[in-house]
Amino acid sequence: QVQLVESGGGLVQAGGSLRLSCAASGRTFSSYAMGWFRQAPGKEREFVAAIKWSGGSTYYAESGKGRFPISRDYAKNKVYLQMNSLTPEDTAVFYCAATSAVAVLPPREYAYPYWGQGTQVTVSS
Repeated sequence: QVQLVESGGGLVQAGGSLRLSCAASGRTFSSYAMGWFRQAPGKEREFVAAIKWSGGSTYYAESGKGRFPISRDYAKNKVYLQMNSLTPEDTAVFYCAATSAVAVLPPREYAYPYWGQGTQVTVSS
């Protein structure tokens, strides 16, 4: 049973930083891609960043490129999203997701069968 558990969300002032973590368990993820998505109030969930577990290739949405580097710790089975220069527009619930469907990179949202419960990020002005 795959489990993804996010942590690291919270309240931060504009211009600040947060690091989100996603702890993955339940299988070997070496052939997987891991993604971060977010859903702001009243909006659809959107892609933020993804990383291929093997090799570490990374992929970003324009909104996060340069601000939200994604990384993984192979030994700890964790994926991180470092969020810098946060603005109130970044306020959202952030979700970690996993997929073995890596023929197309980054994987589309519908290709992720495994999701975490989400962690709230609130950026105050």
